[in-house]
Amino acid sequence: MTDSGTPSALDLACHVNVFVADASPGPFGDALAEMAAAGFSRVVLPPLDPSTVDAAALRRSLAEHGLAPITIAGGLTAGADVGSSDADERMAGAARLRDVVDLTAAVGGDQMNGVPYGVFGHPRTATPSEVFERAALEVGAVADYAHERGITMTFEVLNRYETSVVNTAARAVEFVALSGSEHLRIHLDTFHMAIEETDMAEAIRISLPKLAYLELGQSGRGPLSTGVVDLVDVVTRALDLGYDGRIGIEAFSRSILSPEVGDMLAIWREPYDDGAVLAADAMRVIQRGWAQSTVGRRAQRLTRSSAI
Repeated sequence: MTDSGTPSALDLACHVNVFVADASPGPFGDALAEMAAAGFSRVVLPPLDPSTVDAAALRRSLAEHGLAPITIAGGLTAGADVGSSDADERMAGAARLRDVVDLTAAVGGDQMNGVPYGVFGHPRTATPSEVFERAALEVGAVADYAHERGITMTFEVLNRYETSVVNTAARAVEFVALSGSEHLRIHLDTFHMAIEETDMAEAIRISLPKLAYLELGQSGRGPLSTGVVDLVDVVTRALDLGYDGRIGIEAFSRSILSPEVGDMLAIWREPYDDGAVLAADAMRVIQRGWAQSTVGRRAQRLTRSSAI
């Protein structure tokens, strides 16, 4: 256990938007300090423009707080879409993804999450098999490019209202297989799983060989202990299934996000107004899930035995 009460064996990340709207200096530094104090070892950054961000300054700020970054791949548009039938558009989309890989390396990160397979917010776009396959091949090539630079690339499985490309864990496993990459990994988020999956534990089980990021988010996007998703049980069952990868938390409030991001994510309410309070609540949820798991109970027994 760490001083904050979190299991030291777990690799925990916090999305920056839990605390602040973006990575601008000032409030961002305060947020990093609060994340570190809460027991997180990683911070998920918002989508950044590689052409404008000061990577060296950001890297120094993260290092000062002892936090490792996880970047988010974003920015695909109708003119730069890896699933497009137009070769130039696919090339432009892949180039944007490689730029984020390079930024990840520049800020000292070893993981890139995000939605690299298509344009976010276009759920009505048809997804014939050739679109799915084109996106998978392009993303797989970028994942190999990332691997060569010491970076693990994941892709997040979103709900039907945010994409039509990959909505379930089963579909994500197919996407990895079609990609041809040995290095592409899956990112599951319980907020989206609550909409699309019939059994979260089964979704985790089938994606486990390729699962590299499990994100905990509640049904109402607020505190992890309040909502219809039993996140304590999710943590327990994931650990019991053998998941030993990174676990992240995510929450969104209109009072914290920029209006543009709030609109994009359809965050109209304010389920919380204090990131530190939400982070502490999330840590209690994770702690309870860990304590109830087989690996957690074993660790607790060993701790008690060594204290005798």
